[in-house]
Amino acid sequence: MWREILTEQSADWKVVARQLCSDHADMPVFYQKHMTHHMLAGIDLSWTKNLKHCFLVRDPFEVVNSYRDKMETITTEDIGIVRQWELYQDISSITQLQIPVIDAAQVLKNPEYMLQELCNHFEIDFESTMLQWPAGRRDSDGVWAPHWYQVVEQSTGFAPYRKREFELTDEQKEVAEASMNAYRKMLNQPIRFINDEPNSV
Repeated sequence: MWREILTEQSADWKVVARQLCSDHADMPVFYQKHMTHHMLAGIDLSWTKNLKHCFLVRDPFEVVNSYRDKMETITTEDIGIVRQWELYQDISSITQLQIPVIDAAQVLKNPEYMLQELCNHFEIDFESTMLQWPAGRRDSDGVWAPHWYQVVEQSTGFAPYRKREFELTDEQKEVAEASMNAYRKMLNQPIRFINDEPNSV
């Protein structure tokens, strides 16, 4: 979908960074989702200094298992976990803050607890309406929604966590294994919201 994406928005990272720091400045909360393959090495990340950050991580085997439904071939760069660890270190250094890390599996095991912890960290009022949403497409989903978001568009809340059985090829397993060290380092950061509630799923 690269033609549609480049037609939809600027490919100049300086323009994008300026928009991300100025657009919606009058809103009390303005959420940005960043993908590692958009944050190329060599980009000046100083524009991230005054933003509040959180890193969402996911088991590399889970990520590869999801990607294989959409991609004929998968690389370590595609799933982005190694790059995510690099960005975590860079942005931690720029902001001089301990940045929270949340694991996708933990969110699904107890979304209310995890979102409450995240809201507390960012001093945002938690609302139970955060746990549900209407089905369908949203204007904020972006031009890539038809390719990536079919399951999300059908959902109305967080799906229960279920441990998956993986049937990956040797090449796919190698990609996941090559990302495990970075994934573990992310999980070992000081601020982790772990679902340790006694009645958790």
